[in-house]
Amino acid sequence: MADEKKTEKDTQKKPAAKKPAARKPAAKKPASRSGGGSTARKPAAKPKGETATRGKSGTAAEATSKTADATASKASSAKKPAAEKEPAKRTPAKKAPAHKPAAKKEAPERPVVNARARFVRVAPRKARLVADQVRGLPLDDALPLLRFSTRSAAQDIRKLIESAAANAENNHDLVADDLMIKDIHVDEGPTLRRYRPRALGRATRINKRTSHIAVALTPEE
Repeated sequence: MADEKKTEKDTQKKPAAKKPAARKPAAKKPASRSGGGSTARKPAAKPKGETATRGKSGTAAEATSKTADATASKASSAKKPAAEKEPAKRTPAKKAPAHKPAAKKEAPERPVVNARARFVRVAPRKARLVADQVRGLPLDDALPLLRFSTRSAAQDIRKLIESAAANAENNHDLVADDLMIKDIHVDEGPTLRRYRPRALGRATRINKRTSHIAVALTPEE
């Protein structure tokens, strides 16, 4: 009888112990109010854990990839100076200079023979009129022109040109007939001052001007 009572008590107590199990649906009511049942939430909880683990694994993978990129960038940066130094070490071989065309032989410069006459008793303005007539002419044309000129400065200039032609023949072994007057110019020399008596005991000054004449002869082309 005592055993039967124990079993009865146990059977009576078991339903009492199962009462909290009956309250489980009441605890899950707030979840059902939000629109999902208990059965719907269990698979939703699993993906959260999976996403959390996946997120952790993703962050770990990203961290590993970042470290790998950092090491790769360091290695590349360490290799870049070596790569930049390589072109400096490998200097290109010097090319042989290209064969330059032979320079054209320049024509030999024509010699120039000079002669000067200083303190010629002729006014520079009068001498320049004659010098302009014979500048650039060959001697065959200039000498006859001067010989028959009516100006007094022409004879002095003619003598100067003949002197220059003689210098060319004796000093430079040139032929006088092949020469031409390259340049001739007249500069003013010192002025001689003389006085002449005039009326009432006065004296007037007379300027006797002089010239420096230079001539240059050169062979014709």
